[in-house]
Amino acid sequence: MHAPPFRLARASGAATPDEAPHLRAFAPAADCCGPSQAELDRSRRRTRLADLDAHLHCSIIGTCLSTHELRKLVPKYAPLDGQRASDLDIHHTAVELAIQGGAGGKALQKALDTRYAGALRRFSSARDADAVLALWNEARASGDIPPAYWALMSHPETTMEVRQAAFGDLHMLSHLVGAANRADLRRLVVLEEENAALQAKIERQQARLHEMSRERDAARAALDEHTTRAVAQREVRDESALHAQIATLREALAARDARLALETSRREAAEQRATADEHALRTVRMQLDEARTLIDALRAEAYAMESAIHADGDADAEGSTARALPREALKGRRIVYVGGRPGSNHALRRWVSAAGGELTVHDGGIEDRKGLLAAALAGADMAVFPVDCIDHDSMNMLKRVCERHQVSYHPLRTASLASFVELMVRLHAGSTPALTAVPVSRFCLRHG
Repeated sequence: MHAPPFRLARASGAATPDEAPHLRAFAPAADCCGPSQAELDRSRRRTRLADLDAHLHCSIIGTCLSTHELRKLVPKYAPLDGQRASDLDIHHTAVELAIQGGAGGKALQKALDTRYAGALRRFSSARDADAVLALWNEARASGDIPPAYWALMSHPETTMEVRQAAFGDLHMLSHLVGAANRADLRRLVVLEEENAALQAKIERQQARLHEMSRERDAARAALDEHTTRAVAQREVRDESALHAQIATLREALAARDARLALETSRREAAEQRATADEHALRTVRMQLDEARTLIDALRAEAYAMESAIHADGDADAEGSTARALPREALKGRRIVYVGGRPGSNHALRRWVSAAGGELTVHDGGIEDRKGLLAAALAGADMAVFPVDCIDHDSMNMLKRVCERHQVSYHPLRTASLASFVELMVRLHAGSTPALTAVPVSRFCLRHG
């Protein structure tokens, strides 16, 4: 991209004509003590969607609202068929409504505020641009991009430099996602070529069937004509020869009908194979996406366990525990682990103790009462739960209690030690995780 789709921030002291009135509203005058209270209230108000730079609307609409939501909302304010319009038309119309403001812009603003109310509340604690940028970096590290992007763009303390930084991060993430999908696209092109070849074969067979139908009709017409002629010449021809000729024509017609039936069955079989190939294509595409997600998660866990094993080899042989963190990395920190399995929970407690921390285990209500969960989370530094060894009720209660006590919670892919070590190493290193979804188990400990 040669130039960013927004105006670059100017140095202090060089304001544009459009920015001059806003700066004069907050610049101390020679004969006044400062801005009025009404002006200060307006400055603390969140920025509306229509007031943002027009070049930012495309990234906001495309990132924060899905095409399904736009198909239900945009046709209410624009002359557009929500069922037949393409995704690009829906997106362009939504961006135009955001730029124009009016009822359509207000509806988009309301949809964004309603969907990301939690992120707006979380960002409301930021009192300056640095705090807003820190919250954005934290959300980007956890992969929660759309809520944080809208909260940053509409925050009253967000400056042009902060919006430029967020836009640049989002732009580079789109490049990474596109590069990862190239291998899938190559396989998709091969399958589409095979599908096109089958479609061409079906069309050729269909044309051949039509040709044979015409031949059959012509044969029947010839037979009828010959029969009529034979009746007219019955008096002058030998009756036995006439019957023999009619039998020959009937045999030829039966052979053509049999050949037509064979070609029809072949065409139906080809159509069935084409349908099966299309279904297999969708299945392979879904399996490929799931496999890539699982590979990314397993790669991160394997790297964390390898680091733990190397650290264990470098540590002293007496009293050492496999870890990838410094000995006192979790000193003074209390971690609540909800769910899991007894065998792995014992290994987790030893690993956390080796890093100087304290691990409190709650089985999610199997043997421990669920009423003790709130007491266990009080005063904790963080909560961790494996998504494959916890029931849905305990997980929902954990999230509500963590939000009430302002305790951060982190889901784990499995209840294994590798998943827990990978999370602790990532949180300690402050690295940015890959934008992949954690595979969630469909098994519930309570409902099955």
